[in-house]
Amino acid sequence: MATTHWVLDPSHSEVQFKVKHMMISTVSGEFNKFNASIDTEGDDFTNGKITFSADVDSISTKNEQRDGHLKSPDFFDAPGHPQIVFNGTKLEKQSDDEYLLSGDLTIRGTTKPVRLSVQHSGIITDPYGMLRTGFEVSGKINRKEFGLSWHQLTEAGGLVVSDEVKLHANVEFVREKN
Repeated sequence: MATTHWVLDPSHSEVQFKVKHMMISTVSGEFNKFNASIDTEGDDFTNGKITFSADVDSISTKNEQRDGHLKSPDFFDAPGHPQIVFNGTKLEKQSDDEYLLSGDLTIRGTTKPVRLSVQHSGIITDPYGMLRTGFEVSGKINRKEFGLSWHQLTEAGGLVVSDEVKLHANVEFVREKN
């Protein structure tokens, strides 16, 4: 069977994260520049090769000062490590539309295995005759495992920034014509 190549439609996709601030509220952020692709055998995603990258310099939390700090060596070190990269190694079907995605996530030069929950929204033909598919991806990582170890304590002894980061992406792909 021929390989099917699916390319990201960035205008219908988003990559976000959430982290607790001072343990009382949550700060949301996103990456505005990212890319992903999936290579499958036909339309079977379980054997698909999944790749993703995000440009660290495109991070946005809607606060310029915080964004600058996140790009600095205290966190992502955008000049030294300009991309976050994920390479999927296994997609296990859990139910009709739910999967468990395993892969290697590289942040700041450190690569660790991660597992993410995936909900597949199906495949449709758009008004232009192109096949499209969508996925909602979510998971959690510990930022310190990836070298993002900056911390500061509040007066009460709590962390200013939580170690746990929640990841969330809604991504839409278009199947390339052979």
